[in-house]
Amino acid sequence: MTQSSLGRVLIIAGSDSGGGAGVQADIKTVTALGGYAATAITAITAQNSLGVQGIQPVSPAMIALQARAVLSDIGADAIKTGMLGARDVVETVAQILDEARVPAVIDPVMVAKGGAALLDPNAVDALRALLIPRAALFTPNAPEAEVLTGLTIATADDLRRAGERLLEAGARAVLMKGGHVPGETVTDILMTPGGETSFSGPRLETRHTHGTGCTLASACAAGLAQGLTLSDAVARAWAYVAEAIRHAPGFGAGAGPLDHGWALRRP
Repeated sequence: MTQSSLGRVLIIAGSDSGGGAGVQADIKTVTALGGYAATAITAITAQNSLGVQGIQPVSPAMIALQARAVLSDIGADAIKTGMLGARDVVETVAQILDEARVPAVIDPVMVAKGGAALLDPNAVDALRALLIPRAALFTPNAPEAEVLTGLTIATADDLRRAGERLLEAGARAVLMKGGHVPGETVTDILMTPGGETSFSGPRLETRHTHGTGCTLASACAAGLAQGLTLSDAVARAWAYVAEAIRHAPGFGAGAGPLDHGWALRRP
């Protein structure tokens, strides 16, 4: 494996003490898919499968210092963002993306699985104005897309309408996640100005889905960092997450984590 083919991903996101989401999920995912993960931590959270018990933000200056330390030495082939929290952090990350000039997968993390707010309402406009236009791939779930577009999403066609709105806002591609749309089948829709590709599978009846969005976005970033086309990166990521859900270890009394290492234990 050469340095150029390994795929370096700089993850700018919050820490999850339970290990199911945030930078912990991102690092596990990138590593499992053969990439190299580096991080700039935006916040420390105390959480488990039952919810978030506390959040300690990291200053924008320290976030920038972490990111620039990585970029100036190790480098990155892609950047993945997750929990950012505040408007000044969004502004700082936009600056980092301009300096890095590599594909950015932007996951607009707004609310934790247990309901805790992870993005200040005052930061939503900044995310819309500064990060959507810088996204090589934007990965909102339906509730996040509703906030960002003002549209109501209840069907796959609603996902498409919201996706079109986000493309108009400047994203080069959007992956509209359909997990919150009712039905026995879950469909995610990859949309670009040139067309769309759907990824569908049966809805898995499980409470162990903590970190699904983080995992999918970081898997997409790993693929882009390794030189895969966008459609191939998303297809591999989608298949990886589906199996990680199926192999979930059942930890915790609430929304438990996925099995990020399932592929490493295949016979």
